[in-house]
Amino acid sequence: MGDREKRVVFITVGTTCFDALVKVIDSEEVKQALLQKGYTHLVIQMGRGTYMPSEASGNPDLQVEHFTFSPSIADYIREASLVISHAGSGSIFETLRLGKPLIVVVNEDLMDNHQSELADELAERNHLFCARPQTLRETVQGMDLNVLRPYMPGDAKPVVTLINKFLGFPVD
Repeated sequence: MGDREKRVVFITVGTTCFDALVKVIDSEEVKQALLQKGYTHLVIQMGRGTYMPSEASGNPDLQVEHFTFSPSIADYIREASLVISHAGSGSIFETLRLGKPLIVVVNEDLMDNHQSELADELAERNHLFCARPQTLRETVQGMDLNVLRPYMPGDAKPVVTLINKFLGFPVD
């Protein structure tokens, strides 16, 4: 690996089973696309899934490791140069709050998939990239991190004031 800067991709499926995401990350095509973007390490949090990714990448320049669960993924996100996540709102907003580039991969096997609506909306606003397992390689190849805009959480004070007025509480 020489003197190359360590650039980590953290992949998370949360507490769910999302083997389709883990499998596509484990494919040589996606690994090659990440290598071409300069990433050197993959850390895969695989949740309840049964698919076991290979820790060998077929290329000595890409290190791969995996685990099932961790008490907190915040440290993994902080250390990452890129996060690839399932579409759970907790994972999405934690990553955006930490200011990390994010690709959200929607699990199309979920019924009533409100998560795709959230991911699509945030992608439309250029806060993240959105993919499906079958489009992840193309998303990685075509992503330009310079187009991403920081996510600024909204100010809840006007909503709180409105609720307080409605309930008859004093308003500051």
